[in-house]
Amino acid sequence: MKKHYLIGLALLAFTTFILSCSKSDEEEYVQVSPVSVNLATVPYAKLSDYHFFDGDMKQQNPSLDVLPYEPASSLFTDYAHKKRFVWLPKNTKATYDGDGKVLNLPVGAALVKTFYYDNVQNVTPVGATRIIETRIMIRKSSGWIFADYVWNTEQTEAYLDLNGSNTSVDFKDENNILHNVPSYRIPNEVQCIICHKSKQMVGNVEVDTYIPIGIKPQNLNFNFNYGTESKNQLTKWIEKGYLESGFSFPSAENTTINYNDTSKPIELRARSYVDVNCAHCHQVDRHCDYRPMRFAFSETGNMSNGLTNMGVCVDTQDMQDFPPALSKIVKPGNVNRSMMYYRLNTTNENYRMPLHGRTVIHEEGVALIEQWINSLQPCP
Repeated sequence: MKKHYLIGLALLAFTTFILSCSKSDEEEYVQVSPVSVNLATVPYAKLSDYHFFDGDMKQQNPSLDVLPYEPASSLFTDYAHKKRFVWLPKNTKATYDGDGKVLNLPVGAALVKTFYYDNVQNVTPVGATRIIETRIMIRKSSGWIFADYVWNTEQTEAYLDLNGSNTSVDFKDENNILHNVPSYRIPNEVQCIICHKSKQMVGNVEVDTYIPIGIKPQNLNFNFNYGTESKNQLTKWIEKGYLESGFSFPSAENTTINYNDTSKPIELRARSYVDVNCAHCHQVDRHCDYRPMRFAFSETGNMSNGLTNMGVCVDTQDMQDFPPALSKIVKPGNVNRSMMYYRLNTTNENYRMPLHGRTVIHEEGVALIEQWINSLQPCP
């Protein structure tokens, strides 16, 4: 009897030990993100080296701690769709610097943007999705760097290429209408710099620094579908530990909208359109700051100078060899006398705007600007 009692006690002690260890292991186990951004060796030769995506890379399923995001309005890039992601090193956060200013991301942060087309007709199999490129910005201690990864035909890998190139895309839209982009432009590094540079004075010397464009509170202040939930993106970033709290979210007046939303006022749609498509160059200390337009959303809403900043009734400074009728940047009620409309509505590289990012005309965007111009009151 005593022998059986001792065996029972031993079994009980052993079982308790096993259960205790199992519980302890479960409590201590913490998933670790597979993402690798070694600042000493980036940019890597291949996109897969970062481990931003889980499983089949072309499916663009973000890995642990890679957070998808989306601005209210999207920069037009020859009708390409985009998927955007942000990753921050553990125990680091972005900081707020103003509704219309880019969030200040920490050293080691990475912004990832993939450009793709659905229902592509000039690939095998016909109607498949084709990913063209994935652009990455990485913040080193010395500043932001660029890396562009061009996808192979098999859609299994993307390779670092900052030399720039062109590719042809035939695709059908959601209405089954065929479109052709004969020369989609994958940018070179110089073209990346033009759109992302910001001039700063260091001592008495002007230097160019590079900054992101879209990650501003004004652009993220709306609900995004994360798959398991729909939540305000600023709230999500804070809950994720990617953004410091303690600031007031942008008001409705200081929040951009989706310029495709026809239920919104035409003025707000036009302001949101030029903010995302033009303001990165047309503001102080940017590439086109020598021009009078100031297209940032925060600079176009003021009744006293908002329209002036949009170019309304403003004389064209440099006619070059443009038609003489285009003497105003925006001539209310007359697109044929508006320089802005002319430059948005051409594919001629010498005249088109924006300078980079498009090779075909954004028909819907041009129609929006035409509607806005026709809504304006005559010049005094």
